[in-house]
Amino acid sequence: MADNANPLFPRRGVIASAMPTPRRRITIPSAQDFSKFDVMYYLKGALAGGICCGITHGALTPVDVVKTRMQLDPAKYNKGMVGGFRQVIAEEGAGALLTGLGPTASGYFIQGWFKFGGVEFFKVQAAKALGEEAAFKNRNNIYLGAAAIAEFIADIFLCPLEATRIRLVSNPTYAPSMMSAMSKMASEEGIIGGFYAGFGPILFKQVPYTMAKFAVQGKTAEMIYESMGKTPADLSGASNIGVSLSSGVVAGVVAAIISHPADSLLSKVNKAGAGGSGGIVSRLSNIAIETGLFKLCTQGLGARCVMIGTLTAGQFGIFDSVMAALGASKFHFHDPSKGH
Repeated sequence: MADNANPLFPRRGVIASAMPTPRRRITIPSAQDFSKFDVMYYLKGALAGGICCGITHGALTPVDVVKTRMQLDPAKYNKGMVGGFRQVIAEEGAGALLTGLGPTASGYFIQGWFKFGGVEFFKVQAAKALGEEAAFKNRNNIYLGAAAIAEFIADIFLCPLEATRIRLVSNPTYAPSMMSAMSKMASEEGIIGGFYAGFGPILFKQVPYTMAKFAVQGKTAEMIYESMGKTPADLSGASNIGVSLSSGVVAGVVAAIISHPADSLLSKVNKAGAGGSGGIVSRLSNIAIETGLFKLCTQGLGARCVMIGTLTAGQFGIFDSVMAALGASKFHFHDPSKGH
């Protein structure tokens, strides 16, 4: 009997084929390399945020001056945004449109530092803690939570400068400069009364605004990329900035509508004597009753939508440009099921 016919002596190939084949472990690499999101990344994000907020808010100071006047004195400034510009220039000169530029630019640079830097930090930390798949599924909640925490921290630093800006815009003769205005407010009203009377309204204004701004911008950008069948990695830097600008406009308008009532209250409560002489809650209640809900929601809303829509688009565009210039690759949520 031949070897290959004897069951006691099978061929070597038969033995090999009969043995179980060990399974190879297939490892799909994560699309996110979290090691690159280090301290330098967050500092670059903070710097880019400070630059984008300082530039955009500073550039829109004339619009903000007119908007604030319309909110504080609607009986006088009742001819719309263009009419408001004409009134301010005719009565006070073109230079009046730059009232409060100093506290606006510096205050929003500081706010942008903590806001954009904070959002990057908190959303990356959440993604690392949850894992890529869970983070992608909960990305909207992560945007909302990261934005709320970052904005709360940022507003602690913004509030004194915003109070100073509004005081100078509402009363151009109050002081000749930002520092002198801050010194006068502190001596007359104290730190809390002078600079943090509007802290509650600024939180009610800025926290919902920032939550809507980042969540809507993220979702809108995602929809734009999906409509093109592309990811940010597939597009050039200029194309990604175009997506940021487009999604920023949508986010800005939505955020402006949501936060406008609180913005109106903030403008009014920082005007000397507004709402009576009681505590901050009493003053806010008096202002809300005197103004009425409809006017709180609509006075200056058109101007604010134009301002915030432009401002938000500019912020995201500048932020992405600065991040790219600094050599930082911006964090994006990734769907692991798509494998890229």
